[in-house]
Amino acid sequence: MTELFLSAFITLFVVIDPPGCAPIYAGLTKGASPQQARSMAIRAALLASAILLVFALFGQELLGALHIELDSFRIAGGFMLFWIAFEMVFEKRTKRREERVEKMIASPEIEDVSVFPMAMPMLAGPGAIAAVMLLMNEADGLQESLVVLAALGAVMALVMIGLIAAAPLIRLLGDKVEAVVTRLLGVLLAALAAQYVIDGLKGSFGI
Repeated sequence: MTELFLSAFITLFVVIDPPGCAPIYAGLTKGASPQQARSMAIRAALLASAILLVFALFGQELLGALHIELDSFRIAGGFMLFWIAFEMVFEKRTKRREERVEKMIASPEIEDVSVFPMAMPMLAGPGAIAAVMLLMNEADGLQESLVVLAALGAVMALVMIGLIAAAPLIRLLGDKVEAVVTRLLGVLLAALAAQYVIDGLKGSFGI
């Protein structure tokens, strides 16, 4: 169970990317008071958690309703995660997020960023949804499912802490450290994504 928890935790941590979301959130809430920033951070984390929980619990039924086989979803999810990893390694994901921040800052009428873009698509984006559905579908029985949900809860707790402490963390770590962490996480995610694709191909072709 410990190995399952660590595997699920690392996968979700890498996909959701709290170290990458913290500087983005700091930029989005630059003009907000500490109380407002903290409140939005809590709302964003809770809303993203609720969205991911829904897909974790009912994602398999959704696949069944759409007549999508699990192995097909493994392959598709693996490719999605690999694309995210590619963007993390080459900093394309960070650049796209920064562009989104600039657009949000340029629109002063949008003040609450907890729902968009933080909860969706930054935290509970397609990659995170695919990852949590894959992990829950891999879980065997109630006990393993609870372990995966516990890993999700732990990651989202770290996300909330990271968003609340975003501004001080950015000042402490600096942009270079954040870039190195993001690249390392990207390489790890690429390996995990490749494993999902391999498992899906094995299941599809009976290898």
